Amino acid sequence: MVIRLVFLACWSLVYVLAATPTTSADRPRLTIYTASQREQVSAMTAAVARVAPEADIDWVRASTGIVTDRVLAERGSPKADLIVGLAASSMVVLKKADLLAEYKPARIEELRSSFLDPAPPYSFTGMDVYFPVICMNTAQASAERVSAPLRWQDLTASRFKGRIVMAHPGSSGTGYGLVAGWLQSMGEERGWDFMDALHENVASYQHTGSAPCLKVAQGHHLLGLGLDMRAAVERAKGAPIASFVPVDKVGWDLEAFAILKSSPHQAIARRIADWAATREANEIYAQSYSVVARSDVSPPEAMALPHAEARMARSDLVWMAENRERIVAEWTRRYEAKSAPRQ
Repeated sequence: MVIRLVFLACWSLVYVLAATPTTSADRPRLTIYTASQREQVSAMTAAVARVAPEADIDWVRASTGIVTDRVLAERGSPKADLIVGLAASSMVVLKKADLLAEYKPARIEELRSSFLDPAPPYSFTGMDVYFPVICMNTAQASAERVSAPLRWQDLTASRFKGRIVMAHPGSSGTGYGLVAGWLQSMGEERGWDFMDALHENVASYQHTGSAPCLKVAQGHHLLGLGLDMRAAVERAKGAPIASFVPVDKVGWDLEAFAILKSSPHQAIARRIADWAATREANEIYAQSYSVVARSDVSPPEAMALPHAEARMARSDLVWMAENRERIVAEWTRRYEAKSAPRQ
């Protein structure tokens, strides 16, 4: 497998994984855009190479907002064939822009109904649920005798001033899931009031969903609002980090896959989409996430988020898609000054 680092215009640094060791002018080349975590992409790369051995397949990874904006920007000159591991709310945006092919993968009747594209024409399928969580550095908390926040409102307490990092909702799907979840569960007026108060305690907004919990695991900050999977991975490595969902529940989104309508390789793309709905694929997703599309596949104990399904707030993915531009613009107007530099 060849791994090479590239810069793409208007993107943050991404990497491309070439799934075959050699390329040839007479072999089809497919490009898959993804916002999935690196560990998950690595496992999917190997599996998809077996599914489509006759093709050269490049995986291009960036954060959710960046992938979404890139596909929209490329509508006049498309570069990707498939998207695997992008927020379902972003898939709704791309579907409304008429960029997704109509395709229903084989045996999707075996998947949870909540993971299926809810409106015709059928264009995308969910893979797993990703949760924003509160992660906490347990070594710092113990040394300072700081109690864990139990509700979202607890994060506005003065003891947390300057000690919180959060995923940026414009570039991170995890960050947008947090903001959209608060606005849906609290109502817009109370939601923005809460974020105004939270902003006073935030040290910086990070441009990936993984960064907040990674920085907490490294001891740079006490609390992070970020991706559940990253907290679990760092804890499994021995980092002093705990993660939890507040009792007043959390907004969420699905990772999903779809074929781009513009792809000249529809037959191969459909074969990959069929694989993405299989048990084998779901077992890969379950290595990273607590809830996956197949109800008969469970994560390893180390990756499971306690009470995950019980603490999922009602989440309207169509509303999230339709209001994303407005919400991100308002959030940026209020809070962008504390955004971390893009790497």
